[in-house]
Amino acid sequence: MIDSQSISSKAVLINELIRTRRSVFTQQFDPGKPIPDEIIWQILNNANWAPTHKRTEPWRFAVFSGEGRKILAEQQAAIYQEFAGPKFKQGKYEQMKQVPLLCSHIITIGMKRHADIPEMEEIAATAAAVQNMHLTAHAYGLGAYWSTGGITFIEEAKALFNLAPEDKLMGFFYLGYIKVPGTDGQRDPIEEKVHWIK
Repeated sequence: MIDSQSISSKAVLINELIRTRRSVFTQQFDPGKPIPDEIIWQILNNANWAPTHKRTEPWRFAVFSGEGRKILAEQQAAIYQEFAGPKFKQGKYEQMKQVPLLCSHIITIGMKRHADIPEMEEIAATAAAVQNMHLTAHAYGLGAYWSTGGITFIEEAKALFNLAPEDKLMGFFYLGYIKVPGTDGQRDPIEEKVHWIK
């Protein structure tokens, strides 16, 4: 049993942040309330401290705010229209033009490939950076959502975010102030997912 008196305030805080973090979707944001850029920089700085094998630091971000959200909306809708082929849906196209405008900031998540490092390690490092972003946003009382929808898996979209063909576009991180709170999260007990050998 853990002695509650011996737990540091940092441990209590990180436990609380991890357990109460939730994805907050764009329709729950307050669309007229921008997040100060200083907070966005703090989110990005914390992402930069994620674990990274051989310190390749593979994460690459592009930040869209203000009028930049409209630029992203138009560009991603145009890419989707041009390259979706038979999977094209008009409703999805219209949604791509509207969703960025509901956010304060949108951060694209890219992974810069290093040939001498296994790809899985670079993907894991970038995902760890996004977890740091999620926890930081939550600590500031912000809503955040990592989406791998839209144009994430359209190869031609990479160039829009200064990614080379061998790199990966890993999605979009949507940020905003929370107008409509979400529900409590649920997880199955960890004991069902652990095989412990002593």
